[in-house]
Order: sequence, then C-alpha cells, then structure tokens
Amino acid sequence: MAFEALSERFQALFKKMRKEDALTEKNMEEALREIKVALLESDVNFKVVKAFLSDVKEKALGSEVTRTVSPSEQLIKICHDEIVTLLGGEESELALPKKGKLSVYMLVGLQGTGKTTTAGKLSLFFKKKDSKVMLCSLDVYRPAAIDQLRVLAGEAGVAFYETDPKENPRKVAKAARKKAEDEGFDALILDTAGRLQIDEALMDEIGDIAKEERPVETLLLVDASAGQDAVNVAKAFNDKVRLTGVVISKLDGDAKGGSALSIKYLTGLPIKLSATGEKLKDLEAFHPDRMAERILGMGDVVTLVEKAQEAIDEKEAEKAAKKMMSGEFTLEDMLKQMKMVQKIGSLGAIAKLIPGMPKISEEQTSKAEAEMRTFEAIINSMTPYERRHPEILRFSHKNRIAKGSGKTNADINRILKRFEQSKKMMEEMKRYQKSGKLPPGFPMR
Repeated sequence: MAFEALSERFQALFKKMRKEDALTEKNMEEALREIKVALLESDVNFKVVKAFLSDVKEKALGSEVTRTVSPSEQLIKICHDEIVTLLGGEESELALPKKGKLSVYMLVGLQGTGKTTTAGKLSLFFKKKDSKVMLCSLDVYRPAAIDQLRVLAGEAGVAFYETDPKENPRKVAKAARKKAEDEGFDALILDTAGRLQIDEALMDEIGDIAKEERPVETLLLVDASAGQDAVNVAKAFNDKVRLTGVVISKLDGDAKGGSALSIKYLTGLPIKLSATGEKLKDLEAFHPDRMAERILGMGDVVTLVEKAQEAIDEKEAEKAAKKMMSGEFTLEDMLKQMKMVQKIGSLGAIAKLIPGMPKISEEQTSKAEAEMRTFEAIINSMTPYERRHPEILRFSHKNRIAKGSGKTNADINRILKRFEQSKKMMEEMKRYQKSGKLPPGFPMR
C-alpha cells in the first residue's frame, strides 16, 4: 500500500513522543527532523515539505498544553490537520451524471498510469449509482487499448462505442457523443490516448476534443509512484485542457505516494478519486481526512463500514448473526461468513483500515486466503447433512472428503478444530449478551 513507509515512520515518531512531558523547542526540532526525512524519502516535493514543517512547528509550539492531552496526541492532531490541508482540505466531490442529460467525462494522462483500466472502473462507479454509461476509446494509435476497453465495458456491464482505428480521434469523440445523446445515456467516458512523455501533437488533440465536447470533468490520471514528475505533468496538461481534478492510481502498490501529498499544494488541482486495487470495483471517492488517518496509522473505519455495506446484504448478515447467537452455527454458516469477508477485500487491505491492527504481510495474507480456499473445497466435498452435523464424521467419511477435495485428513481435522473454536466463541458471546456484561479485555464505558 502506498504511504506504508511514511506511515511506519510517523508511528515510530509518535511512540517516541509518548515519553515526553510536553512539546518543547528541543523535542520538536528532533521530531521535525524525522518528519522531514520521512517526507523527502516518500518523494514529497521539497517546497511542500518546507511549508508543512513550518506549519507544524508553529502550531505545536504555539498550542496550549493541557494536562488531558499528551504531547504525542497533540502532535498527531497537528500532523493530521496539516496532511488533510495538503491533500485538499474538504472533500472535492466528483460531478455525477444527471438523469435525462448526457454528461461527458474525459480521462487524460501519460501512458502507463492505468488510464484505460480507470475508465472501466469509473463506468462501474457510475453504474452503481444507477447511471446509464457508455465507454469510448480515443486511442486510435493503439488498437490493443481499444480492445482492452471493450473487454472492460463487458465486465462492467456498460455500453461500448466501437471505435474505428482509422478514424480521427476528434471525429470519434463527436460521433460517440451523438450516439450517447440519441440513445439516452447519462454518462459518456472518453479514454484519450497517452504518450510516454508530454507530446505537443497529443496535447493539441486533447485540447481540441475538450473544447468541442465540453466535459463536465477532465480528470488527470497520476500514478502514485510517479513522484515529483507528476506535478510537472499536471501543470502541462492543465495549461492545455483546464483539468477539473486528479485521479490517483495504483495506491494499492508499494509506491511512496509523494505525488498525492504534493500535487494539490503545487497545482491547486483537487484529488477526486483514488484507485486502490486491480479489480473494477476498486475505485473510490478521495477523502483527505480518511487518507490522513491512514498515513498516520489511525486506520479508516468509515471506509471499512462503507465497503462492508456495499459488499454485504444487510438482511442476510442480520439473519446470519441471529442464527449464530442462537447456537445454530454450522459449517455452511462459517463458509458464508468467510465469503462475506472476501467480498469486502483482501485481509491485508481490511487490516489497514482497522485502527491498532498489526500489519499483515503479503505472505500472511496469501496463507490466510489459501486456508479459506482449503476450507471451501472441504465443505463443498461434504454432504449437506455432514455440513450441518460434523460430529458424525468418522475416518471413512474423512477419507472420502479428502479424496473429493484434493486435501488431507489433517486439513479436515484442522478445519473442524477451527469450527469448534468458533462455536465455543459464539456460545461465550451469547452468555455475555444475556448477562449484560462485557467480555474480558473490552474497555468499560
């Protein structure tokens, strides 16, 4: 995940500051020195770093020291507020399509930033909001890009305008707009051509299309790993087409993420969306406050809840919860719970959104996901009665299940042990629920 190294540096600093009695010139100088190194190593523009440090120092040494707030908590609050400011302050909302009137969206950027994939993601983003969407590729120079967008349109379940690679991109955009208007579409997404570097001919082409089609949003794709070059690219595109915002792509990778912290401060362009994974559903509105919390290791519970609400059927979840608390928890129910969690995202991604949750490595995530696949294969090899009454399983049953699932008897025994542990935990929760007491380890209200 982008910002991971920066997040670790901030958390180490805050841990060290817990030992201090107050924010002083001396300990702030040391803290600011560490923050400076962390930001520069994360590829944040030096002008942004300088302004950030100045603001943090001014607020830290000028703030009232209270006995109820520790120096560490004060510094976290100050850094949080300043990062939110760097990222744009309040959320800058994307203009959404309106029913009965076509809205054109244009994606621009250099080649390799994930522009075509993001066009597909944006189409699904709008479709989920009940908009009728059409995708169109203007990259007539790369037939593979047209084919890729066609496939993505099929996956998203939206319309695709068949681009003729021999046609001029300006004419393609005009024809696509007419077709979208005639057929009552709410949104037309134009995926423009990219280059490996700024190209005058390309910029003129994009400028002409923007003037002719008047998009409600002209969004620049910025790769989270682009570093400080992203700012120069943003300025070049903005001079030509008047950008309305930025989409940060590849935030799920190991990029330093400095471009996201620099671009709003240096260009004035708001970050409107962020791509957080490879799947079409992995596009979300960008919230400066939530991103600041993630960077500082504070988690992001709001986003986690939103993802859960989007992925999980509320009635089904409530039904499952009642069943578990009644003591009727079966292997089938346990499998359903696992699938619900998988719909939200990978275990590693979920862990990063939970405050105080220890970091889960890729190896641990892969191991956990492999365990889930093993569990599913074993359950699917059982008869319906065996799933509901695993206590009847004997050696002969397990041999049959092992052969059917391609697993071993040891795998089956391990799964059954986990199931029994889960049942026991449900019984304990039920007991605490009846008594009105909290389980050991839960904080008192």
